Amino acid sequence: MHSRPVGAVTRGTTNANRLRRQDRWLAGPQAWRLRRSEGSPVVVDLGYGASPTTAVELHTRLRAVRRDVRTVGIEIEPSRVEMGRRLIARTPLEGLSFARGGFEVPLPGGERPVIVRAANVLRQYDESEVAGAWAHVLERLAPGGLLLDGTCDELGRRSTWVALEASGPVSLTLSYRLTGLADPADIAPRLVKALIHRNVPGERIHDYLAALSHHWTLSAPLAPHGARQRFIATARAMRASGWPLLDDVHRWRLGEITVAWAAVAPADDGARITRR
Repeated sequence: MHSRPVGAVTRGTTNANRLRRQDRWLAGPQAWRLRRSEGSPVVVDLGYGASPTTAVELHTRLRAVRRDVRTVGIEIEPSRVEMGRRLIARTPLEGLSFARGGFEVPLPGGERPVIVRAANVLRQYDESEVAGAWAHVLERLAPGGLLLDGTCDELGRRSTWVALEASGPVSLTLSYRLTGLADPADIAPRLVKALIHRNVPGERIHDYLAALSHHWTLSAPLAPHGARQRFIATARAMRASGWPLLDDVHRWRLGEITVAWAAVAPADDGARITRR
């Protein structure tokens, strides 16, 4: 175990309900990871920020999947950890705790988390540091565990995240508030750190966003029926044109679309995990 937390203190900006789209995905398509755990599963909200709000929200939403889930909010900044501990001292929440740490994900007795959610954390790092941070966390996951590396706008209306398993990145998800959506490619400024600087010609993520925009435009005749129907048609057209989408209409209805990582990974494989 590392003697000092691995990582750096982030700005810590957060808002209530900002990470609802990520929580909804963890409590939906990924809920099986919690259900199959033989013991009470451990989930980590890594780098939850200046307020423990997101850790509380994550814990509450995942308890609807499995009542015995334990959630640990982990932060490098001691004052943030203390704030979380004061919160549960005033209003105890069964199964929720807070600890100091970083990408080494310290848990009592060397426990391994089933899920680690790191939201708006790596966004504040250099792209060259992403693979190393991923590797640190992946080493700590329980067998079959998941790391969600995500980012979003200030109100959580647009969110993107990479899902990683022990072998490395598996998928990229884009999630939108469909009301008022002008162009799905407008999510580009909220791409995860591994991709945000890759949205240029010659990169797969650039092609993916361009294809989304193209099919969204072609689906314009469905606009009178609502943005949801238009988005579903866009996703269906993406799949029909060869993009390896990993979800279906049930997620598309929510303004969410997930594609295999290999289809959008950096052209030079710059985000490859290097085992230490």
